[in-house]
Amino acid sequence: MRSERSKPPDRFTLHHPALGGDSSSFAADVRTGLLKRPKALPPKYFYDDLGSQLFEAICRLPEYYLTRAEGEILRDSADEIVCSIKGPVRIIELGSGSAEKTRFLIEAALHHQPELHYVPVDISDVSLERSSLELLHIYPGLRITAYAADYFSALRALGKERITEREGKRTIALFLGSNIGNFDPEESRSFLREVRSMLRPDDGLLVGADLKKAASVLVPAYNDALGVTAAFNRNLLVRINRELGGNFDVQKFEHRVIYNEEHGRIEAHLASLGAQTVTLRGLDLEIGFEPGETIHTENSYKFDLDQLSELARDTGFSLKRTWFDSARRFSFNLFTAAGLS
Repeated sequence: MRSERSKPPDRFTLHHPALGGDSSSFAADVRTGLLKRPKALPPKYFYDDLGSQLFEAICRLPEYYLTRAEGEILRDSADEIVCSIKGPVRIIELGSGSAEKTRFLIEAALHHQPELHYVPVDISDVSLERSSLELLHIYPGLRITAYAADYFSALRALGKERITEREGKRTIALFLGSNIGNFDPEESRSFLREVRSMLRPDDGLLVGADLKKAASVLVPAYNDALGVTAAFNRNLLVRINRELGGNFDVQKFEHRVIYNEEHGRIEAHLASLGAQTVTLRGLDLEIGFEPGETIHTENSYKFDLDQLSELARDTGFSLKRTWFDSARRFSFNLFTAAGLS
């Protein structure tokens, strides 16, 4: 039974715009991905409840410099970031997770206005509800409208709900972490154009982007000594077993990470340690693996400022300003919609 504190207050609404379609989408994407040559699975399916918790653990690892770099920028510059979008704001966050980093921006906004409408989007409804209730307990001036969906389903729902209609406020959308790097160049442009279509000309989008650096720094961040990232990667197979009747033996797949310098990206793979056949009863499917054959599970592209400026221009934004951590390993980039002075 829930405690009084954990009961959803009147200031909280949770929508499921893709309710009823997630399982079928997962099944279809797994079938398509495992029949590909080479095999590949979309990284968005990492984030079931356990996957979300494992990712939060990754963010605390000593090798994972990204979280510390992000925190440094937000501690130092959150007020400046919020004030770059002039006037009262609402905040939309795509891929909110625990929303721990977002608190810097929420606090900065509430410093300048008595109330704030926060609209988090995350594929895990468990993570959304947990983080939203915590935020509402901390910030009495906060109202939350949450969307449990993948990015594109949520963006369509937000557009339909006309969530960015003025009401005297401008919108700052957040795409924190290095999530933009999970898209290939064509996908990132498609995604950002979709975001741009939701925003008004004087709105902004804050994009976190990891910067290009030596492989000796990058690879350990995605292949830590404790094996937490390996567990995060293998959990995708555990999810397939649970939801699609698979019989993957996760111990027969090795987590592998490489830095593909030609494409400027980290690649994560699950490599079969021997010849094997996997059955997925829910898909009526058998999949064979050769020794060393991999499932490509994630890319994480790294950027320089010229690439980020080009990305903004290609998608209806301009790059207004960039903030760096002291070691210049990570960046936050304010993309402003065309027409914003």
